[in-house]
Amino acid sequence: MPHARAADGTRLFYSVEGSGPPLLLIAGQSNSSRWWTQVRPDFAARFTTIVTDHRGTGASDKPDAPYSTQLFASDCVAVLDDAGIDSAHVYGTSMGGRIAQWIAASHGERVNRLVLGCTSPGGPHAIERSAEVRRSLAQVDAMKARKALEALMYTPSYRGPFNTLGDPQMPPHARKRHLFASAEHDAWDVLPSITAPTLVVHGTDDIFNPTANAPLITERIPGARMHLIEGARHGYFEEFREIATPLVMDFLSP
Repeated sequence: MPHARAADGTRLFYSVEGSGPPLLLIAGQSNSSRWWTQVRPDFAARFTTIVTDHRGTGASDKPDAPYSTQLFASDCVAVLDDAGIDSAHVYGTSMGGRIAQWIAASHGERVNRLVLGCTSPGGPHAIERSAEVRRSLAQVDAMKARKALEALMYTPSYRGPFNTLGDPQMPPHARKRHLFASAEHDAWDVLPSITAPTLVVHGTDDIFNPTANAPLITERIPGARMHLIEGARHGYFEEFREIATPLVMDFLSP
């Protein structure tokens, strides 16, 4: 299993599958590369896909030190370096989209085309989830909290698989570090500096990361365009893969 080394020495697991132009897929908060299990084969048929376990998840190291979306972005660049990839398309969803914002803003030469899914600019300009949603996720009963997360990610008719509900092997310190990193994200000031052609995708029924964040990002990034998937919640890319995957692949293959 290949591992890259971050600047601070943290070992970062990654894998490469498929053929064609490189495509970096970035998972959400408190999730490993398993996040992409369901849809990765579709992309690997046309792209060389690269996935990585964030520090704190999966087969990567789990240091008990401050994490940030900027640090995760640097980790992703270290993975591209180790894989010998000069530039790639970048597709990040949820916190992965926050990380992708920093890659495109701080390492623009590494990004060919950018897809930001179900994500937020962060900071005071972002539209935050409601207090009701936060309370549902903070329930003491673990099973009730999981059911609440399932309902935020997927519609009631979805029967699985459920690849986006967190890495069960994460130590508590890493889970807290991930939560803080996502909560502290604020890329508002750098979004206008992004030069990569950008597609913003969001579900119309996403209240976990409110849909209203999609037009905010779209208007902030020069030339960006937006596509809302009707009826989809936060896990749109998995449950609505038959719509979302062709949409993204068409954008990445102009």
